[in-house]
Amino acid sequence: MKNYAIYNLKIILFSLCVCIIYSCSSQKDTASSRGMQNLTARYNYIYNSKVLLINHQQELTETYVDNYDQILPVYLGPETDNNEVSTSLNLKPMDDIIKKAQTIILEKSYSNYTDDAYILLGKANFFNGNYFNAAEYFDYTAKTYKGNVSSYLEALNWKARSLMQLKRISEANKVLDTLESILPSIKKKSKLSEPFATLAQMCIYLDNSAAAISYLKDAIKAGPGTDNRIRWTYILAQLYEKQKNYPDALINYRKVVKSNAPFEMYFNANLNQIKLRTLESGPQKANKQNQLLALLKDDKNLDYNDQVYFQIAETHAADEQYTDALKYYQLSIQKSTTNQYQKGLSYLKIADLNFKVFKDYLKAKSYYDSTVNTLPKNYPGYELILKKNQNLQYLTNRYQIISIEDTLQSIAKLPEASRAEKIQLLANPVVAPVQTANTNSASATGYQPNYSRNNTNQLQSSFYFSNPTAIAIGFSDFKRKWGNRKLENNWRQSIRTSAQETSQEIASNINTTTDDTEATQAVKDPQTLIKQYTDSLPVTPELLAKSNQKIINAYYEIASFYLQELSSPEEAAEVYQQLLNRFPENNHLAATYYSLFLINKGIDEPKSIDFKNKVLKDFPSSIYAKIILDPSFSLKQSELETAINKQYNDVFDQYLKKDFNSVINHVNEISKGNTNSFLAPQFAYLKAIAIGRTNKVDALLTAFSSITEQFPDDQLITPLVKGNAAYINDHLADFQKRDTALIDFDPNEPPYFGPIRSTPIVVKAPAAVPIQKTDQIVKPAEPVTAPAPQQTSPDVPKAPAVKVDGPFSTATSTVYYFVIDVADASLTLSSSRFGIGQFNRGNYAGSSLKHQLKEFDNDQLIYVGNFSNFDDAKTYASGITPQLKQIMKVPVNIYTSFIISKDNFDKLTSKTLLDKYIEFYKNNY
Repeated sequence: MKNYAIYNLKIILFSLCVCIIYSCSSQKDTASSRGMQNLTARYNYIYNSKVLLINHQQELTETYVDNYDQILPVYLGPETDNNEVSTSLNLKPMDDIIKKAQTIILEKSYSNYTDDAYILLGKANFFNGNYFNAAEYFDYTAKTYKGNVSSYLEALNWKARSLMQLKRISEANKVLDTLESILPSIKKKSKLSEPFATLAQMCIYLDNSAAAISYLKDAIKAGPGTDNRIRWTYILAQLYEKQKNYPDALINYRKVVKSNAPFEMYFNANLNQIKLRTLESGPQKANKQNQLLALLKDDKNLDYNDQVYFQIAETHAADEQYTDALKYYQLSIQKSTTNQYQKGLSYLKIADLNFKVFKDYLKAKSYYDSTVNTLPKNYPGYELILKKNQNLQYLTNRYQIISIEDTLQSIAKLPEASRAEKIQLLANPVVAPVQTANTNSASATGYQPNYSRNNTNQLQSSFYFSNPTAIAIGFSDFKRKWGNRKLENNWRQSIRTSAQETSQEIASNINTTTDDTEATQAVKDPQTLIKQYTDSLPVTPELLAKSNQKIINAYYEIASFYLQELSSPEEAAEVYQQLLNRFPENNHLAATYYSLFLINKGIDEPKSIDFKNKVLKDFPSSIYAKIILDPSFSLKQSELETAINKQYNDVFDQYLKKDFNSVINHVNEISKGNTNSFLAPQFAYLKAIAIGRTNKVDALLTAFSSITEQFPDDQLITPLVKGNAAYINDHLADFQKRDTALIDFDPNEPPYFGPIRSTPIVVKAPAAVPIQKTDQIVKPAEPVTAPAPQQTSPDVPKAPAVKVDGPFSTATSTVYYFVIDVADASLTLSSSRFGIGQFNRGNYAGSSLKHQLKEFDNDQLIYVGNFSNFDDAKTYASGITPQLKQIMKVPVNIYTSFIISKDNFDKLTSKTLLDKYIEFYKNNY
């Protein structure tokens, strides 16, 4: 009986196991199957996946390196190359989650957790750095499970985060609009914190601090976890600080300090509290510095000393105590251990101080180099710093002009006896003796052994560099070989004293304008310097006016460069204002007022309106006034210029076909409709040549005389016509014997006029037109102020260091070309080359300059030469550049110009190499 009972029990258990196995393996939509799938999906897969996800998020929170100099991200995600669609970090926990989620989808399809599985797939891809796949999974979940409000909300939230990580901000914004519309229907308050946090992050991306603050407050009220609450409170304080709402910022920083925040966050909150209390006019500056210095005494802050010294430096800089600020910025660099970002900021501050305050451009260049090599490329304003570094020579030369002219003017105001003494001092600068380095001063220290705080441990160590005797011997050897050098970038370079710098800068820039020179002038003998300084003193009203004009032009070019090239309106406005403060009446007032009107528009409306009214009142007929009154004026002007260029090319085609009567009639018709065209002098010149080909010499001279009377200020045609008329008058008897005045027609190099002896004419741009640098790629639409021909110095300049980038180099050559690159092979450039020939004959007659054409890909290069050195080519460029609009007769946005050596020019065989050289030219010339 007992055996029978056992047998029956075995049968029952076997049957039960078979049923369980069957229900587990079956995909039938039955109650038992759904129940078993829900049970296993929830506890075998969903629970374990969530544990893995929570652990990974905690690990990411602990290892993520926050940059406290910027607003912290609201939520964390791995940094990957988002340009690659298939990017994945292949983290094992995330791969395990993906496998578990896929198992639910494939084998538990009748469970209630397939929506959770897709969300887990999206999150695993998100934390794996595969944001593209994550966004797709969340998008599928949102569309498929729209009826499940909880899953729909979570899917939209994480889809928006994935798109923001991909920098697809506009798409993410649309998703968040949908997300925000369903928030009122969410009953469970705890589910609102993450969506509100995502909305806050979007507002931070859009630089909408007020909205971000509102969403973050709602997120914190919704009751997030402790870590998120502390983090979001710190971000809230940062946003208040950005708005200059210091009381609320202080309240939130204080909350972080009193919370269980990570030490680094606690330290930065405490540091910001000290800073903001001073800004609130609480403790005095000395008290603030005492509080900051007190932080240095805590051993826990050892890795953050660089930030403390940086804040002390900022205090001194705000009080214009720049020497003290420099000392503490240097201490910040010296004490930097792990925070490269902070070191980069210190480099940047020192670079700006040397450039703007101390005028030590050599050091500024070195520190800007260190800045761009230290700061991450995603630093706000990184591109601006990089451009400033690459174009520092351009800005440096103009600041040097201001400094030099100010120095000469101050000397000129002195009595003659004192004047001579000052010049003697400039010519023979007194070199201050090198003082012993002070170990407590970063600005005065030379090379010093750097001991850590725990000197006792160091002395007891057997490590070689911990041996003070060995260090002392090494330091002694170093001083014997190198002297008392500062510990800084390029320490091997021998830095000149400021007096020597000033002396040599003046010597190399006297009697020059804004021409950029790379070679540094060799130091001249004192007598030569004394003579140069004396001759250059602005002791008469005329010389003082010229000196002031150099300063005015330098200020204007600096401001224009900041605005147009560096896209830095704040710095541009500062320089424009300096120009107006020093010279309320100058020849750039219209352009300056207009630029300040645009800069302040939307920022300071009263000031913007004030400058607009000044343009309209003081310069009603200027192009700036016309643009203000009619915003479409520029577009209309561009269309008009295109039509005029087409008219000229049509007439020029008739000219090439020797249909001279048609040329005369066509020009007469055009002149009736528009006598003020920018090509009017060239139309008149074509007509005059056509008259010369069909009439006797008297008619030609009359036409030439009409041109010089109508266009006396023209710098392209009028000089050519005057030279031609002079030659005809010198050989009038021969011309009067001809049936027609002009014979042997050649459109490019007409030989019907003999050699014209004239000196090259340096062209000056109209006063009201914005100025552009001539050592960068030239944009002909914006004429530049051309420098005067550089005077040849009797001293041979030092050869600049040769820079090489791929196939191109800055090596000195005996042949240089001025090149105009037209990026359209379909255009006929006959009229353009004819215009270049006109400029050359009118301004460089007898110089044997020729212009030729080189074509490849879709580019046509007109190159003019030969120039024997770079400076000659640059002088030519500065003269022709303001006239390119009249010369080229093609759209201004399709051509650029540059200077190139023959060796580099011969290597230009493709568009790729051309683009590479243009970038090389911008960075090195």
